[in-house]
Amino acid sequence: MEAHRHATPPADGPSLGSLPVEPLLTSEFDSDPGAVYERLRRTYGPVAPVGLMGVPVWLVLGYTEVTEVLRNEGQWRRDIRYWRARAEGRLPRDWPLLAGYEVRQMMFMDEEEHRAARRTHHSALSPFQEARSPEGWELRAAVARYADELVAMLAAESGSVGFADLGAQYTRPLLLMVTTKLFGCPVELGDELVMDLWRMLDGGPDSGAATGRALAAFTRLAAHRRARPGDDLTSYMMLADPDLTDEQLGRELFMNAVYLNDITGNMVLNTLLEVLRGNATVRRSLSAGQLGETVNRAALANPPVANMCFRFAARDVQLGKVWVRAGDAVSPSAAAAHRDLLAISSSHLVGSTVSTRAHLGWGAGPHQCPSAARELGGMIVSTAVGRVLDHFARAELTLPPDQLPWRSGPVVRGLRVLPVRYELARGAGAARRAEPSTSDAGGSDSQARGLLAALRKLMFGGKKV
Repeated sequence: MEAHRHATPPADGPSLGSLPVEPLLTSEFDSDPGAVYERLRRTYGPVAPVGLMGVPVWLVLGYTEVTEVLRNEGQWRRDIRYWRARAEGRLPRDWPLLAGYEVRQMMFMDEEEHRAARRTHHSALSPFQEARSPEGWELRAAVARYADELVAMLAAESGSVGFADLGAQYTRPLLLMVTTKLFGCPVELGDELVMDLWRMLDGGPDSGAATGRALAAFTRLAAHRRARPGDDLTSYMMLADPDLTDEQLGRELFMNAVYLNDITGNMVLNTLLEVLRGNATVRRSLSAGQLGETVNRAALANPPVANMCFRFAARDVQLGKVWVRAGDAVSPSAAAAHRDLLAISSSHLVGSTVSTRAHLGWGAGPHQCPSAARELGGMIVSTAVGRVLDHFARAELTLPPDQLPWRSGPVVRGLRVLPVRYELARGAGAARRAEPSTSDAGGSDSQARGLLAALRKLMFGGKKV
């Protein structure tokens, strides 16, 4: 697609602020976002003006246009200082999403600053990515072991046949245990984490306070690891960039925790849902023993990040059928763009592998998840899904798929619950005995098991997650 970088918009062309916009986050969007995307495309084409909690933004719906925005860093900036409405003081001071965008970390940097931060992340994550390294081997073994322990807890609390919520009783505690291990977290940092990350992403009324609490927790973690370094991501980030302050490192850990707990957790649950609901292409890849392909197909059908974080136009540019003015905010919609891919893959003229290679579950372009993070995330998702398939002889949804409750926020679309009726395979309730950890880091297995014990009340005490 031609970007028309230096073209001049027509003098009478409407600006974003002058257009009537319909709010995106409605009850219809909660229940059927696909229908909303289709209506917007019929009305406006591949780029549509929408209201996001009272603020007008461009929602990018077409796959071609989404990939243009993601890949052209020179035109589409991540730094919030490019946002004209913010610079001119036209954003409400209490706008619920502003707190998250104000966190100065890698996601919201551009060019060399962004590349330097990516190098730090890649260097720190690489030992955990490599399966043959001590850190990588230990983490992979721990993820499988934690999954086994959670299934054993389910068997102990509810029996080998019964009902479970695979969100609250499996996926979310599993990701919290992995975070504790990977980051080198003291146990007391763990149980306050997930809900504050949700509040920030969903833009609730207390999102600002939640963001502040999470940042403070990760800044404390950075200071703790600086005094007591170990074989964990936090310590390795300090080694990769010794100039990072505790506050800077806390901001990077904060966003890594968002991806690890919320985004990766959504990918686990969305994959399990597609298997349980009988998605034919997902089932075929699973039957062929291709678990990685199963995850890819689930990400295509239901990406964990439905509408990606804003980009800001560096200059006036034509995108789709509209002119986007310098400083306008655009939100690339992976979920809407995937509808184009699904339409292509359903054609008899195109092989099904085209779609899975092109899904945007990990992003695209310069801000795509670093390769080490993609490998690590893929391993966690595949292991989490695989252990469920190993341990459950039978599982079926207790609600029709179209009645499952979703968090349809401005960024993520994730299940609130995944309720199933299950039957465990023989011997599935006997968790493996955890071997002693070779690491003295604060994220060791003993601490993860301590967190597991602390999660009993969260999982079985009737609290909502």
